Amino acid sequence: QLQASGGGLVQAGGSLRLSCAAVERAFSTLTTGWFRRPPGKEREFVAAITWSGGSTYYADSVKGRFTISRDNAKNTVYLQMNSLKPDDTAVYYCAASPTAWSREGNDYDYWGQGTKVTVSS
Repeated sequence: QLQASGGGLVQAGGSLRLSCAAVERAFSTLTTGWFRRPPGKEREFVAAITWSGGSTYYADSVKGRFTISRDNAKNTVYLQMNSLKPDDTAVYYCAASPTAWSREGNDYDYWGQGTKVTVSS
């Protein structure tokens, strides 16, 4: 079970850090991704990180502004979001997969409940 947190209301240009925590120790062995669903739009890939943290992947729209990282000792994955834009407004979900990373949400087996991020202009 994944628990996402850290969302909130922030002004454009501001920052937020999202957290995705799990109870199961096996989480540290899983590829973990962040996805988001903007209002009225389809879910989209944001970022992913391999189980070791050795490789990270980003959507073009967030590259250079967002950073995904993980602390396996704490069983937690983070998404640091800087220079936020109104277009970043969405419900953010973390997801985990026992296989190689993917941009496709259907490739992830475990999902958190989502945390809402609202960026005002």
